[in-house]
Amino acid sequence: MSTHSTYDALRHFADSWGLAAMVVTFLVLALWPFRPGAREDNEAAANMIFKDEDDGE
Repeated sequence: MSTHSTYDALRHFADSWGLAAMVVTFLVLALWPFRPGAREDNEAAANMIFKDEDDGE
């Protein structure tokens, strides 16, 4: 297998399956916060900055 055909094979793989893998990864990461049971984790993360705040000031 020559260098040129190796490049073409890798390029074809990246153009097809690489794009599909990136789309699937994006969808998983974008939808992860909306999964069932994530509400408690999301609320804890949203309120984390107020954890050590002193209310007496």
